[in-house]
Amino acid sequence: MGNEPTKRFEMTGLRRTANAVVSGFVKYGVCLPELHLLTTRGRKSGFLRTIPLSVLDSDRGRFLVSPYGEVDWVRNLRQDGFATLRQGGWIELISVRELGAEEAAPLLKEYLDHPRAAMVGLYFETPPDAPEEAFAAEAERHPVFEIVRSTTIRI
Repeated sequence: MGNEPTKRFEMTGLRRTANAVVSGFVKYGVCLPELHLLTTRGRKSGFLRTIPLSVLDSDRGRFLVSPYGEVDWVRNLRQDGFATLRQGGWIELISVRELGAEEAAPLLKEYLDHPRAAMVGLYFETPPDAPEEAFAAEAERHPVFEIVRSTTIRI
């Protein structure tokens, strides 16, 4: 990653198709344990928007990390402060709080210390083996939300 420019996220047709396929698997619970479907209410349209997302389960709690920066689901969450997570036959109603750079830095390092870094590592300027202090600047570009309250129901 060193001198390479950071990749910019673009929602392409291929990515939409991949998200649809992954979403189908997550909907029926045939996926990795950290994958969930995040549903937020659109801040302008009011329509529900759903994307597959990897939830970070840490010893500090549970967190939603935006590896692609300030994308639509981040802006929707900032406005509402709540969403749903779905995996298989379970839906979790969540309330979130956005973390500051100091709180988010160690979580971003932990997020990249996972096989998922092969997919999302290109969107970070800081390499996964960098010290935690280096991730403070990354926190400005990659919002992190703490799940502060949740209620799980079976559907």
